[in-house]
Amino acid sequence: MKTVQDIIDVIKEVTVTGPTDVAVSHITADSRDVKAGSLFICLTGAHVNGHDYVAKAIEAGAVAVLVSQPVAVPAGIAVLTVADTRVAMQQCVPFFYDYPGCKMRMIGVTGTNGKTTTTHIIGHILRAQGHKVGIIGTVHVMIGDKTYPIHNTTPDVVDLQHILARMVEAGVTHCIMEVSSHALALGRVAGVEYDTAVFTNLTQDHLDFHKTFENYLAAKCKLFEQVSAPNQHKTKKGAVINIDDPYGARVEAKNSAPLITYGTKGVGTLEGEHLTITSKTSAYDVVYEGKQYPIHMRITGLFNVYNTLAAIGACLFEGVPMEAIIKALSDFTAVPGRFELIEEGQPFAVVVDYAHTPDGLENILETAKKIVDNHILVVFGCGGDRDATKRPIMGRIAAKYGDKIFVTSDNPRTEDPNQIVAQVAAGVKEALRTDSSYEVLVDRRTAIHEAIKQAQPGDVVIIAGKGHEDYQILKDKTIHFDDREVAREALKER
Repeated sequence: MKTVQDIIDVIKEVTVTGPTDVAVSHITADSRDVKAGSLFICLTGAHVNGHDYVAKAIEAGAVAVLVSQPVAVPAGIAVLTVADTRVAMQQCVPFFYDYPGCKMRMIGVTGTNGKTTTTHIIGHILRAQGHKVGIIGTVHVMIGDKTYPIHNTTPDVVDLQHILARMVEAGVTHCIMEVSSHALALGRVAGVEYDTAVFTNLTQDHLDFHKTFENYLAAKCKLFEQVSAPNQHKTKKGAVINIDDPYGARVEAKNSAPLITYGTKGVGTLEGEHLTITSKTSAYDVVYEGKQYPIHMRITGLFNVYNTLAAIGACLFEGVPMEAIIKALSDFTAVPGRFELIEEGQPFAVVVDYAHTPDGLENILETAKKIVDNHILVVFGCGGDRDATKRPIMGRIAAKYGDKIFVTSDNPRTEDPNQIVAQVAAGVKEALRTDSSYEVLVDRRTAIHEAIKQAQPGDVVIIAGKGHEDYQILKDKTIHFDDREVAREALKER
């Protein structure tokens, strides 16, 4: 339990009115989450100003408010006034939870693609060694063998510190996190001390937020600057970097921690060689420190070879012997919505994948090209209120590999879905081959049904963009929608 005074002591440049000896039992920036004993943090966003909810928070039991604007409060309520409540939040919230991100081994995985699979492979290997593992990422939060829903790849400071504190309380020894560029740029991971940092790759995404690719790269590099920083609580550090990626060397330049580079082109300290990839498996040799280790995986795709190498590097830094790593990998299975095969006895393959970036889409289509006996059918769209410049790029990629392309809606959010699909279709038309075709079917369910209806023996149907998601975000509501369910429904109708 902390008091208002305890919290004041860790915030720089704060002015205080009201009692400071009051106990604070809870912190939140969401007025709907306020309870008796809460400190309510007033954040100012693009659409909502937390200062407008001070009265509601006090009525719900808040004993103190953290503000950057004048507010009226009744007697007995502490008001902590700062220049920037987000900065103050980053200072006081980790303290309130006793810095849980310094009490576990923290492994951060950043990059455009591959974060979810990589974190789950790392978790699988560490569990096999008897460690209690926590995972925070796009799909869910895992604490031991229990899973919980999540709304952001990396939660905000308050939610993240609360999750980490729950992990510490549950006895978690190793926390593996997907660390998004947004989180690094916005300081959501304040108070977390990473021990191992992993870089998967960097391709175009999130330019609606970062504005330039250089800003996007700089945000990713913050993780490696942090793991390399001096005077940290823990001394055993490491960085794992995909050196085959065009930006791997740029990330490496920001790192001074002990390093493992990985790849398949002969230049990494950890290398994958002699690759054999089938529709459901992959086999290759892992070469490290002059020794060769054969590996057989129940997941497919060159991109998963890279994800596995990244995980191996991270686990080596966690002290797991290579022989134990290889043994654990033999029974790892795919993460939901990541090149997930939908089987209903049909004579063609149906794959659901989260690919929602140009590189992600190209990766799964390249894999499909290697395993297909006949044609590739692609169902995909692009999300609204996100980087619009990638829409025609992804259209061109679909046309490059696909034989039948079904351009459809993804999560349109506040944008007109017809406008989004038109931008995607423009790219498809630019690169369309004479032996291929495309259709625009804005309704996603219709598009999935039509692709599966048209599929022939030996084909591969790729349904891309939403993966594990079981919802679709429209302008005025969010509806239940799961690509996997719809694909099964369509297959059963055949």
